[in-house]
Amino acid sequence: MDGRKRGKGATTLTDVAELAGVSLATASKAINGVSQVRAETRQKVLDAAAALSFTPNPFAKALNSATTGTIGMLTQDLDNRFVLPVLLGAEDAFGAGSTSVLLADARSDSIRENHQLNMLLAKRVDGLLVVGRTTNPRPSITAGLSIPVVYVYAPSEDPEDLSFTPDNHDAGRQAVEHLLSRGRRRIAFINGDPSYSAARDRVAGAAERMHEEGLSLVGGTGLFGPWGERWGRRCTESLVESGERFDALLCGSDQLARGALDQLRESKLAVPDDVAVMGFDNWDLLAEEARPPLTSVEMNLQELGRSAAQELVRAIGGQTARGVRLGPVRVVPRESTGAWAH
Repeated sequence: MDGRKRGKGATTLTDVAELAGVSLATASKAINGVSQVRAETRQKVLDAAAALSFTPNPFAKALNSATTGTIGMLTQDLDNRFVLPVLLGAEDAFGAGSTSVLLADARSDSIRENHQLNMLLAKRVDGLLVVGRTTNPRPSITAGLSIPVVYVYAPSEDPEDLSFTPDNHDAGRQAVEHLLSRGRRRIAFINGDPSYSAARDRVAGAAERMHEEGLSLVGGTGLFGPWGERWGRRCTESLVESGERFDALLCGSDQLARGALDQLRESKLAVPDDVAVMGFDNWDLLAEEARPPLTSVEMNLQELGRSAAQELVRAIGGQTARGVRLGPVRVVPRESTGAWAH
């Protein structure tokens, strides 16, 4: 056989093996870099492949290699606005190499999650990134799996797993620190649904930082309600009507803070001159368009996803780790909290 392709259709590995004068199994091992093939035999196969313009089938190659170069990402809620930046950060990290990503959405359904998990395993993914819809701990799915699993946003309930979640306790501390730096001392915390660990962790961090200054939150730590502008307005109205003086409203989300801003305006209280207002999550659509623009705590979710993805790649390479890693957060100052206190 000469160096040209015989017959019709694409060149096959059989053609390469025939031209190189080796078995099909040897040709496969040589193409895929398996170490048992002698150097001169490997070169003979590679020369034959080049002469025939042979392109290896990536799926066939995967079957002959220890890894497939494919990562599975299993999310609970693809439409959740907190999930998207995590996914973008993870995909950015995976995209730095030659890794392909398969995304599956369980839609907060345990039966569907199990189905999607089996689908990803059937695709022979090298590792799995499990992305939660809240920061509440979730059941582990690691047991019985032969591939590494890393959890992000919602940590696993199993301390033996590796999880990445934003540091909501520190977010509460940093928020109060920021307000204290603006000269505010009488701070109330309007919070969301107490079933969310983020709500509980943020107010705990805020109360802790206040206590270090010999202060306590106006109205206490239990101003919980639904996430949304309506509760932000109602709680702010109640605080104003109570007659208890406050000079800052720390709100458990940017949506709550937008409601607080509206109610303060109706109550003829100026922001930030009379009352500073601050939120969490730094949702730019809300924070930047607020009147005045809203100071908020950025949870760095894209970086969280990137860190989790990088650790999953290390785990696939044999560097295992465990425990919960808390992602750093930061305050993004805007006009709603005013200038630095002198």
